[in-house]
Amino acid sequence: MSTTDILITGIGTALPGVEGPMDLVDTATPRAGTAPPVDPAALIGKRGLRYKDRASQLALCAALAALTDAGLWAKDQLTVAGPSVAVVVSSNLGNLDTVCEVAADITTEGVNGISPMGLPNASSNVIASSVAIRFGLQGPNLMVCNGATSGLDAVHWGAAMLRAGRAERALVIGVETHNGPVEWLVGRPAAELLDGAVALLLETAPAAAERGSAPIAVLGSYAREASVEACVRRLVPTHSGQPGSWFVPEGHREASPAPLAGVARTDLTERFGRASGALGVLQCATAARQLAAGGEAIEQPPVLVTSGNDHDDASAGLLLRAVGASA
Repeated sequence: MSTTDILITGIGTALPGVEGPMDLVDTATPRAGTAPPVDPAALIGKRGLRYKDRASQLALCAALAALTDAGLWAKDQLTVAGPSVAVVVSSNLGNLDTVCEVAADITTEGVNGISPMGLPNASSNVIASSVAIRFGLQGPNLMVCNGATSGLDAVHWGAAMLRAGRAERALVIGVETHNGPVEWLVGRPAAELLDGAVALLLETAPAAAERGSAPIAVLGSYAREASVEACVRRLVPTHSGQPGSWFVPEGHREASPAPLAGVARTDLTERFGRASGALGVLQCATAARQLAAGGEAIEQPPVLVTSGNDHDDASAGLLLRAVGASA
């Protein structure tokens, strides 16, 4: 492992039918629309949730789980310096219901009809801000709302912050909810949409080593191209070895770029529903747990994760390596 490596040292989930990160690789867990919704109060208590929108509530649940999994939260406090932890959140539609409610109130009642407690939730960056405030994370704070590639872009920007020395750790969260406005906008029923959150704790190798953290997986190369095939060919050249598995963009299971012919592929939206801005983070969390299950084998092949189809504005991809595997 190199001192320049960016490691995943914690994973947190707030997903229907998933009790923890280990369930991410258990294909027997309930499929989208069949499991009961996540109850944030049951996971983190009612304190501070009253005026939070659902996306923020779910993000807080996943954040606490990831911080705890990484050993950064104990006895109701952060175990490292607050400025050492950045926050990056990806969500395209998370607070759409609040935006619509505020717009409707302005239309019918004017600005005086806006709730002072609800208005802050109309800003998409309220999710990232709420997480930082709740857990005392004082590093850089970024909200990514970047379409189909948003989740992987968020992971990339979290890693970029660490490589630039802006922080030693980054909490990256993907969250989406389903509600009336979201169903109307995407033209899909609630049963086909994700209502949940997942979080990764990224850490520089020196920071993880200093506190004796056991990494789960290692981030590899990232690419963003105009098409899925261009993205795949950049990350997996035809002359190099194939990845062990491929987490495909939504509905891309049957496509076969030349470098990946015969590689096992997984479309997580078939299990969790359309995940929009949360998909890339969900894919990385699942891939990391898959790699960890294979142990620290030097020859264990990497896992390829991609988000964004050819009809989207771009496709993003990321390789993840097992701990101890060669780069």
